[in-house]
Amino acid sequence: MSEGNGSVSDRVRPILEALPPGTMLVAAAKGRSPEEVAAALRAGVAHVGHNYVQEAERMIPLIEALHLEVRWHMIGHLQRNKVKMAVQLFDAIDSLDSWRLAKRIDRRCAAIGRTMPVLVEVNSGREEAKAGVLPEDVDALVREVGGFEHVRVQGLMTMGPFFDDPEKSRPYFRATREAFQRLAGADFPNV
Repeated sequence: MSEGNGSVSDRVRPILEALPPGTMLVAAAKGRSPEEVAAALRAGVAHVGHNYVQEAERMIPLIEALHLEVRWHMIGHLQRNKVKMAVQLFDAIDSLDSWRLAKRIDRRCAAIGRTMPVLVEVNSGREEAKAGVLPEDVDALVREVGGFEHVRVQGLMTMGPFFDDPEKSRPYFRATREAFQRLAGADFPNV
């Protein structure tokens, strides 16, 4: 983020002020320097997401040394072989996409005595290049993950297909919202 486009704080504050009540902004740190992330935190961002465990592993200690208040989110596809480090680094995993991944998270969290909040990633656009559970499989996955003691499903996440006209994306987000409302009415444990 170059100063030529305005400072980080000049760009972050209006975004935060425009958010509706109850909306959480998770700022993506992908490709950003620790200095840029620190500036966003000083401007009021409270949640930062990383796409890659390795990037988070390098950045988080640098930010923590500054004693800035932050909650770290894993927002990218999490590979099962990275779970051990992920459950130590992140406060939440926003990209749970399989029972096998949930099982690994549960086992690693049990070993360190913590419970991990997760969002189930829904591949609402059925895009082959994207991770996530298909819309028709969301309920079954949430029900299965509810059986784990150290994983708490807190919601759904989706990245709808990109269109030049944002209105074309609306049905994909609507479908995910409908799934959320349906699941919110169910009585699954740990959800």
